[in-house]
Amino acid sequence: MNLKMMEDGFRMILTGMGENPNREGLLDTPKRVAKMYAELMTGLSGEMRAEDILKTRFHEKYDEMIIVPDIEFASMCEHHFLPFTGKAHVAYIPGDCVVGLSKIPRVVEFYARFPQIQERMTRQIAELIQKELNPKGVGPLPANPGTHDPPDCRTHPEGTEPEGSRRGARGIPHVHDHARC
Repeated sequence: MNLKMMEDGFRMILTGMGENPNREGLLDTPKRVAKMYAELMTGLSGEMRAEDILKTRFHEKYDEMIIVPDIEFASMCEHHFLPFTGKAHVAYIPGDCVVGLSKIPRVVEFYARFPQIQERMTRQIAELIQKELNPKGVGPLPANPGTHDPPDCRTHPEGTEPEGSRRGARGIPHVHDHARC
């Protein structure tokens, strides 16, 4: 990531808003904003590959659903570049192998570190688990679908959030006939 370019870009945003980026309170703000986005968007660095998260597998005969509930995540909405947070449940029915339970939240965290929308993030989680573990079924589901933080920072007609825009389950579990590691 080019932190200098990000700083310069934020200075331009401040100037475009009519602010003085050279005033005392804003002097270091572009640098802080650039560092914040670099931290929030670590997925863009390319330093880690999603496939590497699920490399350590254990060959076990286990045919019951494995559920990892309440995985908290924070991401950045790609439409308005506002943060959104939520909780996800991820479940899969193993084929011939399982991974340590700590690996599933790492998958969620990995995909949360990109400019994102929940629908894509849900699909990416399911596709990675399916590709790497080849389970009999996989189903990521936002348990508490993400909300923009703060949720009321954008205005809507009559000052209200559109009906259903802050809650709702998304994602379709994927079920497959075969499984192998």
